[in-house]
Amino acid sequence: MQIYLFATFISFLVHAILIVPFINFLYRIKLQRQDQQTKDAFNKLTPIFDLFHKHKAGTPVGGGILILLTTSVLYGLFLLWSWNTHGAINANFPSYLTEIKIVLFTFISFGLLGLYDDLVKIFFWKEKGFFGLRMRHKLVIQTILALIVGYWLYAELKIAFIHVPFLGQFDLSYWYIFFAAFVIIAFTNAVNITDGLDGLASGVLMIALTAFWIIAASILDVPLSAFIGIWLGGLIAFLYFNIPPARIFLGDAGSLSFGAVFAVIGLILGKAFTLPIIGGVFLIEITSSLLQLLSKKYRGKKLFPAAPYHLYLQLKGWEEPKIVMRFWLISVMFAVFGLMLAFASQ
Repeated sequence: MQIYLFATFISFLVHAILIVPFINFLYRIKLQRQDQQTKDAFNKLTPIFDLFHKHKAGTPVGGGILILLTTSVLYGLFLLWSWNTHGAINANFPSYLTEIKIVLFTFISFGLLGLYDDLVKIFFWKEKGFFGLRMRHKLVIQTILALIVGYWLYAELKIAFIHVPFLGQFDLSYWYIFFAAFVIIAFTNAVNITDGLDGLASGVLMIALTAFWIIAASILDVPLSAFIGIWLGGLIAFLYFNIPPARIFLGDAGSLSFGAVFAVIGLILGKAFTLPIIGGVFLIEITSSLLQLLSKKYRGKKLFPAAPYHLYLQLKGWEEPKIVMRFWLISVMFAVFGLMLAFASQ
């Protein structure tokens, strides 16, 4: 565990050194939340969100880009060091290279999808005629990527079961591919939806990842333990500048990538059942948004005054820091309960 803690600390230092120059770089290239004129064009689409967040116009978007790049490089260096030092890397599966491939593919591919969406939103929305990628376009691409990952999990890592604590294992056979894809898509969008308040998604993710880090370290899975540790170091450095009032936002490059990888880590660890518990805040957020969409589509009216749930709380008069910090506390208890179930099933 000591080496993973060292990797986390080094990652934090590297991210902390880079993040201020990176924020200045984002200002120079104008990768920022839309100015007031641009925001006025979108008020018809998101009037309640804009009511509470219009003062954030001009804040740089792209914290996820820095974490993606730096974490990937540091992870590669760690793997090279581990290989040169020990000659082999201990993992929970015979093919640790496949495990690494799946994690990095998910991390980078969903990050590129999110980056494209960020660029379209900020620079090209007038030419494209819509706010970022249309939801159906994003879902199609996410589905393709998630099915690829699901296939690798099933065909190469030989994962085809769901373990339910106290009830045992349920073999899904090749249907596991579609189950895994559904879980990945769900958490990809759940983290994206949760990323609506300063420090909310990154703080909740930090807590939930710590729970998975404990599980990965307990089974001596070096690829996952190292990756989570390095990723956590970057998240902590980012969160320092993302707490209210945020100096930088995660952006879709971060939220889509991080949600997908969070789900993949849970699946690789064989904790599909505890995944929605440890990530309980994300589940609440996406469920409230989904119910709202279904109600508007099939009932012709809203189920809630606003969705997702954090926006509803803002509409009720809760201050942003109050919502964020209470969600962090709730996430801690979800993580504790999820860990309890995870270890009870080992």
